[in-house]
Amino acid sequence: MPKSKPTSVTEYIETAPKVAQKKLREMRAILKKIVPNATETLKWGSPVFEERRILFAYAAFKSHLNFMPTHTALEPFKKDLAQYATGKDTIQFPYDKPLPKTLIRKIAAYRVEEVRTGDVRWFKAKRSVKSKSVKKR
Repeated sequence: MPKSKPTSVTEYIETAPKVAQKKLREMRAILKKIVPNATETLKWGSPVFEERRILFAYAAFKSHLNFMPTHTALEPFKKDLAQYATGKDTIQFPYDKPLPKTLIRKIAAYRVEEVRTGDVRWFKAKRSVKSKSVKKR
């Protein structure tokens, strides 16, 4: 019988590989301190914090914890992130190293501020292409 998908953040953490569980709990605690009143839920199978918009997400992978605060929140911290594997919107924290708690707090606080003051969306929408009008016959 296949495993059922987690239906809560707590269940997600409890069903993650043992090596990931401690880091997931740490990440959750760090983010919860930044946004204690935000809603925690699962989206796309990963834990997210929401406050009007998605603030950030995180997820367990085989060898690392992925933190997803969006690229606009990562941009000001590029220099600080040089030692980590990053993607456009993500940072990978290996399980065998301590989480950089201060850096995570700074990035998370930046993301919260950009949402609260600028209503910055999870992923910036691409510019819409104006469609050519088609004559009706």
